[in-house]
Amino acid sequence: MNSSSSSTTSLSSGSCSTGAALRPPMSLVIAAFVAVYLVWGSTYLGMRLAIDTIPPLLMAGTRFVIAGCLLYAVMRLRGEARPDFGHWKSSTIAGALLLMGGNGGVVWAQQTVPSGVVALVVASVPLWIMLVDWLRPAGLRPTKRIVAGLVIGMTGVFVIVLGRGALGQRMIEPMAAVVLVLGNISWACGSIYIRHARKPASALLSVAMQMFCGGVLQFLLGLCLGEMSDLEVSAITPTSAWAFVYLTLIGSLVGYSAYIWLLQVSTPARVSTHAYVNPFVAVLLGWWVLNEPIPHSVIIAGALIIFSVILITRSSRPPK
Repeated sequence: MNSSSSSTTSLSSGSCSTGAALRPPMSLVIAAFVAVYLVWGSTYLGMRLAIDTIPPLLMAGTRFVIAGCLLYAVMRLRGEARPDFGHWKSSTIAGALLLMGGNGGVVWAQQTVPSGVVALVVASVPLWIMLVDWLRPAGLRPTKRIVAGLVIGMTGVFVIVLGRGALGQRMIEPMAAVVLVLGNISWACGSIYIRHARKPASALLSVAMQMFCGGVLQFLLGLCLGEMSDLEVSAITPTSAWAFVYLTLIGSLVGYSAYIWLLQVSTPARVSTHAYVNPFVAVLLGWWVLNEPIPHSVIIAGALIIFSVILITRSSRPPK
């Protein structure tokens, strides 16, 4: 998902218990929310600019490997215990689902799909998480209000996936639509998996490991799909290069760190508001920077998705 959307959504169950005791300055809380809203919302534009001259999966994989290594080194220098084999196994599975499948689907689809449209489809991830959590063994049975939210949100997704623009063209090509939906489902499965998986006590160390493992898998998938033959280092533009740097240092490290910190000092309901703020940021940036069109059908579908996400996040019971 978003780079961001990234893989830390799944860590909320283990990171919020100390929020009431920390009582940080309100200015820091506001700054962290602004970072999550704007940074994560801007990563869709960043990905679109980066893949102009860098193959998508090789770009994303390299980005997460670098970010993961940097964050892992910082956490180990701060005294975090060395993770064991079980931790790495869980991180590899989570990285495969969240980053190789989830984020990989997003960045691959952006080769043909406008960044704002991609962001609106990705905004439906909380719906898929709720659906996967319902269908898994011993899963949580949703309330009628949540079921209504699922129906409304999925209607919005189908309007975007099956809809057409003002000139009658498809807004999303069939293959890109399939990849995006499967990517959302993969992200949802990864979010449910890591919630119950064995992981280090430090949430940031866990994020670093997921980024590294998922990045390696993304890079390997790119190699298997033949992206190396499309890579021409001399053809990489400064715009793509700077977008890559932004995604690595700001999108991954700053965005993730702010999100994890907010989970510790705020409530899950408030932190989850990024799921319906990020798409608006992405749509506006895509329109402003790339002149991406915003058909009326996309606006209506986006409104349905955002409304359903609000309905579900305000109705959800805490995960067990």
